[in-house]
Amino acid sequence: MSAVTKPVAGSDHEASDRRLRHVLSRSQLLMLSLGAIIGSGWLFSALVADSLAGPASYISWIVGGILVLLIALAYAEISTMIPRSGAIVRYPHLSHGGYTGFILGWAYTLATGSVAAIEAIATVQYIGPQAPATWHLLESPVTSSSIIHFPEGWLFTVFLVACFFFVNVYGARFLGRFNNTLMVWKLIIPVATFILIFAFSFHSSNFSPPGGMASAGWHTVFYIIPSAGIVFSYLGFRQALDFGGEARNPQRDIPFATVVSVLIGIVIYTLLQIAFTGGIVWHYFGVPVDGYLKLGAPSAAAGHIFATASPFYAVMKASGVAFLVSVMAYLLVADGVVSPFGTGQIYLGTAGRTQYGMGVSGYFPKPWTSVSRRTRIPWVSLMASFLLAIVFTAPSHSWFGLVGIVTSMTVFTYIMGGIGLQVFRKTAPDLARPFRLGAAWLWGPLAFLAATVIVYWSGFTTDIELVALLFLGLPIYSWYFAPQRGYMNRIAGYVTGALFLAAWILLMHWGHWVLSPARTAPYATNVKYHAPFLLWYLLVAVSVYGFTALCWAFGSKEGRNLINRSLWLITFILAEVFLSYYGAFGVTTHIPKLLTFPIDTIWALLIGLVCFYWAVRSGFETDEIRAITQSGSGLVAPEGDEAATDAAEATTVTAS
Repeated sequence: MSAVTKPVAGSDHEASDRRLRHVLSRSQLLMLSLGAIIGSGWLFSALVADSLAGPASYISWIVGGILVLLIALAYAEISTMIPRSGAIVRYPHLSHGGYTGFILGWAYTLATGSVAAIEAIATVQYIGPQAPATWHLLESPVTSSSIIHFPEGWLFTVFLVACFFFVNVYGARFLGRFNNTLMVWKLIIPVATFILIFAFSFHSSNFSPPGGMASAGWHTVFYIIPSAGIVFSYLGFRQALDFGGEARNPQRDIPFATVVSVLIGIVIYTLLQIAFTGGIVWHYFGVPVDGYLKLGAPSAAAGHIFATASPFYAVMKASGVAFLVSVMAYLLVADGVVSPFGTGQIYLGTAGRTQYGMGVSGYFPKPWTSVSRRTRIPWVSLMASFLLAIVFTAPSHSWFGLVGIVTSMTVFTYIMGGIGLQVFRKTAPDLARPFRLGAAWLWGPLAFLAATVIVYWSGFTTDIELVALLFLGLPIYSWYFAPQRGYMNRIAGYVTGALFLAAWILLMHWGHWVLSPARTAPYATNVKYHAPFLLWYLLVAVSVYGFTALCWAFGSKEGRNLINRSLWLITFILAEVFLSYYGAFGVTTHIPKLLTFPIDTIWALLIGLVCFYWAVRSGFETDEIRAITQSGSGLVAPEGDEAATDAAEATTVTAS
């Protein structure tokens, strides 16, 4: 036999990465992450958190921030080792191959693609109730859960998303500079808000209600972490990771921006929540003293109407302090435009890098890796992300209608941080790690379990939506990726994907857990409006494992290996959803609560721990990570560095 050479699977993506412009400084990376953290979350979440958990809600911000910080620490090491644009969708592919990478990449694509729309919707919902002239933007301009009115509100939302797009079109350098300018405002306003409330309108008695700090139960303090927009607010730390391929000094600056942005966010958000709780004037909001649980209920009181749509604006109005009423309150209305706008433009850029990463890994067609010669941005992916964001601006959506599922789906993809930390220690031990996390044996599982409990606390009705969307993308694997790479026969892939898609849609509709009017209150929490859960769940599991088995049966040797390496992921997803149905965060009527809090959370952690070590054992040296390690460095040389370029492109393997 004669020896032939072929490019390593990992070499193609190096070529497109070299065309990116390395222009972002440490401060710009930090402000991109912090700018995404300080967005629409602080405008809405404080009231919802208090209405669900009472004055203990500030604890939710601390716990949520610590959990996200654990995740960020794991990614901090990986990002110094292999800094890449679209990093979070690329790391699973490097550690576990195509099937695991596709499932997680698909989830992250949907999650990032929707956030720009969420920020635009937040702007419309915040300014809509402020004056009669803007009421027509919303269906019911008195609550933060109002949906966008069609066509006026929807067209304005689309206009905002288009503005996000045009900021990104001018390149990473322009985005970084423009965002730094906006961040001056975005930091001053929330900081001034809690300082002024503490100074002029703070009532410490609000923290001593008769029912105690956690008046609705301690499990609610944890439930609101994913559901009230708390974790959603912290998720912006990932911007430094996903813009990593465009950083000047990624190995020094990405860990700094990733970790410091979360720490600053914890301080600001915790103080804002304490300030809001202490600033409540009960009679102005039209609820009894210490009536936290009634804050989210409808009321005719003018103050309550303001509070449900613009919580801190209402606190300023209720204070009676002239400066707060006449100046600061209206600055908060202006911030209802500036903060979501600043975050939305960043997230649209992140969504573009995410789809670029999907193209680099081969999940999306090659044009998705196209980089503009003038601005050096992945322009096709950015355009696709813009169109996806438009889809999520559909008038049926409100801010809270999207935040829960987007939070769960995003955090679900973060389970790979702790896993990747340990897998890459095994498969790429010699790559330089300027930031090396000590005691990886401890931080790896902690990062994984942090993501696990956030997803579990989201509750069954959110988690089942996650599962529906997550596995909806499986046919793309058998239709496009697997046949293109030679992992599966093309005809068998088409048939397998079509059969699964038909079965999946029928199951989602028949079960009435996802595709049904019964998803709305009060039906969503009452099992009598749905198919028997155990039967429905069994059919869901059979469908997913059946699709996976067919991909294995019709797969090549390499394709079967990818399936084997992903079984932990499918088992983890289905096991956590099953547990969530019978736990404290499941549906609320007509089912036995077999597990109460915190026993249910302990079980979720135990399942997670088993799957974590299974996942670490399933990680292997993929062709792509081998190509990177053989190049001698995880860095990508920018275009024009001829020596580094030639060395990277010369990486080959010999096949006999």
